[in-house]
Amino acid sequence: MQNRNLGSLTTSALGLGCMGMSEFYGPGDDAESVATIHRALDLGVTLLDTADMYGPFTNEQLVGRAIAGRRDEVVLATKFGIQRDGGTRRINGRPEYVRQAVDASLQRLGVDHIDLYYQHRVDPAVPVEETWGALAEAVAAGKVRHLGISEASPDSVRRAHAVHPITAGQYEYSLWTREPDDEIIPLFRELGIGLVAYSPLGRGFLSGEITSPSQFGADDFRATNPRFQGENFQKNLDLVAEVQQIAAAKGATPAQLALAWVLAQGDDIVPIPGTKRRTYLEQNAAALDVQLTADDLAAIEKLSIGRNVAGARYAEMGSLNK
Repeated sequence: MQNRNLGSLTTSALGLGCMGMSEFYGPGDDAESVATIHRALDLGVTLLDTADMYGPFTNEQLVGRAIAGRRDEVVLATKFGIQRDGGTRRINGRPEYVRQAVDASLQRLGVDHIDLYYQHRVDPAVPVEETWGALAEAVAAGKVRHLGISEASPDSVRRAHAVHPITAGQYEYSLWTREPDDEIIPLFRELGIGLVAYSPLGRGFLSGEITSPSQFGADDFRATNPRFQGENFQKNLDLVAEVQQIAAAKGATPAQLALAWVLAQGDDIVPIPGTKRRTYLEQNAAALDVQLTADDLAAIEKLSIGRNVAGARYAEMGSLNK
């Protein structure tokens, strides 16, 4: 497995998103999920990504059980900042909450430090400097090694970075979500921040294995996601068909082509495709063997998938880019 640098943090070139093992993408299977994490480590995947709100809490516990005895093989990333109470969510960046959240995550994960700790969303009611002051305390106390931020605006990134260096920012980035190209990636390169690309497979759509909205159960997030609804679904399916053609010419799956494209955007970018099955993990890892030429990249760019995608990323966008 190749390595890459996210700021001052070295990780595998491909990470593993663990969220779907516990929630959002249909029923889970803890035994298979643990086996998937173990297989990832065997393949040299070091970056494991979770968050306290996944489950909530159960995903951190699952990851903690899976890495017990193998902690030194893992670059462990988790997040705080989204509190859930039943069906409601609130953003919380208060310093006192930061202190509680980091201790709770350490306990659930069963570790003495977190390698990369993200502010999941910026709290518009709390100056980001106050939140990051508490995060800097966690670093000084040895509870956290590196700090990250997710879906924050350029202004919030600069202000947080002035309090304590940001190692990595986590943003949705894929063939059909190109917004970070405009401001975030140039800013990160100016400041020496790495990009962790979540949903690099378009929540599975870019895999080519999704052909009908009927594939999603009521407990699947995609059942209500705008890009998977009505006319949007068919328009986006047509885009994936074009990706499939290029992938076939390369002897790759559409998912492998999509991941190879993200990897080709810079050595400071690490995609974290999520899966709860070993078979998909192994297929994703093989994307590192797909070499895209300048002509390949030009052909993919000509499709303009990011500009032609139909539907918003989320039904509710209010908590993003603060």
